Amino acid sequence: MADYNQKKTEYDEKVVEISRVSRTMKGGRRISFRALVVIGDRHGKVGFGLGKGKEVSVAIDKAKARAKKKIVKVEIVNNTIPRPVTLKFNSAKIILKPAPIGTSIIAGGSIRAVVELAGIKNIVAKIIGSSNKINNAKATILALRKVSK
Repeated sequence: MADYNQKKTEYDEKVVEISRVSRTMKGGRRISFRALVVIGDRHGKVGFGLGKGKEVSVAIDKAKARAKKKIVKVEIVNNTIPRPVTLKFNSAKIILKPAPIGTSIIAGGSIRAVVELAGIKNIVAKIIGSSNKINNAKATILALRKVSK
């Protein structure tokens, strides 16, 4: 039986990273949480957002709201990207290559989350340099935007 109280959202979402951050004040450290969320409709639209809050759920909600404002349209040809692309963002360098049908997603880290939610089913990707998930997600979205032009 269907649950009618559950909201139907237009985008799927994936929490890539949750980290506890602190700020030193006069009376001690103030703890808050930071969340990196990637959203997408699996049909060529994807976005990511970063949110901070006193609680994890607040940080995730803020990140989702920011991700909806930063949606990017991605060109998908035969369930992959049209051509290979290499992009450097800060110290994160990523390589995305189109793959034949049946290859699936060969990627790790935040690239996999972005590519899955964009709706790309066959791709080979590599992260070189930075292991920073925020920069890698941003670099992936910039590379997908670049290849879509």
